[in-house]
Amino acid sequence: MAEFTMELNDEQKEVRDWLHGFAADVIRPAAAEWDEREETPWPVIQEAAKVGIYSLDFYAQQYFDPTGLGIPMAMEELFWGDAGIALSIVGTGLAAVGVLANGTEEQIGTWIPQMYGDTNDVKVAAFCSSEPDAGSDVASMRTRAVYDEAKDEWVLNGTKTWATNGGIANVHVVVAVVDPELGSKGHASFIVPPNTPGLSQGQKFKKHGIRASHTAEVVLENVRIPGSCLLGGKEKLDDRLARARERAKTGGERVKNAAMATFEASRPAVGAMAVGTARAAYEVALDYAKTREQFGRPIIDNQGVAFQLADMRTSIDAARLLVWRASWMAINGKPFTAAEGSMSKLFASESAKKVTAQAIQILGGNGYTREYPVERMHRDAAIYTIFEGTSEVQRLVIARTLSGMPIR
Repeated sequence: MAEFTMELNDEQKEVRDWLHGFAADVIRPAAAEWDEREETPWPVIQEAAKVGIYSLDFYAQQYFDPTGLGIPMAMEELFWGDAGIALSIVGTGLAAVGVLANGTEEQIGTWIPQMYGDTNDVKVAAFCSSEPDAGSDVASMRTRAVYDEAKDEWVLNGTKTWATNGGIANVHVVVAVVDPELGSKGHASFIVPPNTPGLSQGQKFKKHGIRASHTAEVVLENVRIPGSCLLGGKEKLDDRLARARERAKTGGERVKNAAMATFEASRPAVGAMAVGTARAAYEVALDYAKTREQFGRPIIDNQGVAFQLADMRTSIDAARLLVWRASWMAINGKPFTAAEGSMSKLFASESAKKVTAQAIQILGGNGYTREYPVERMHRDAAIYTIFEGTSEVQRLVIARTLSGMPIR
């Protein structure tokens, strides 16, 4: 087990500086254009693939960093560049985590490479869990997966929403209901291979922020996939469902569903994204406050501005500490006995919204225009308190974990 430390080693520092350079030289100059276009920035993703950032190897190296700091460090630097473009680069990772968390070694080796493609033909993947009537309330999921034993195929029907890369992905990971009577415990995850008939893109959303990231509905109409596309395999599913049914009768311990396993693994990473956006806004505000003069002196000379900057930096550093702690715990197999993963996402996402709003206030009228990036950063920051579990859901998870009570 790696000891927890706030000091990056030389290799991690080298990776951090490399990522920061890419974010500064490639992502930031393109940010305003792709935010206005509201399209997937394929040229930037391709550049990321060429240098090795958008690749299975890079993701795996960071994911299996024994200190747990590889992923949060990478997320912070890329999202410091721009949240929308960065999400287009890392969005495939959520689908990859879904496979890593629930798949067999063969499934991991088969499908994750197809999620990324190669430097000449980059691909993306999508993780599809939310539905029009089932966002945070995963127990209300309606997308069904029915097993056709005669053909050893699963048949999927339903509509998913808020799917990053939904419809344009090469590989879709879909969470569906296999046993409605078990509620959220009766869910399973499936791979939908490329060009599978019956899968189509529904509505593409025009969003408040992260506009360079493609978000859309995914419609599944009699989508037939091989039995081997059930993540973890049928035997493991049958065993899990049997245990869930038995526990339902006896009131035994809770069984985690496939979607929640993915979200628990990714929450600290989302917290790191929020830290990156907050840090970017803080740095713009700090530089502006040092150079902008009013009444014959820089505005940072005023306590009203200086104290805001002090609070902003304190929130950012505290958020990073929570994110790094949760990431270290996760990689070292330490259970989140106090919902530390949810804590990290909750505090970091709320901090990002507050810090970016303070940055606009410090820049005044300039901060409210698109001539300065803090306006875009504030719009982008709004998503962190919403996706992969709202702030309200994080508080619910934390409260339930601390109290042991079924708080509603």
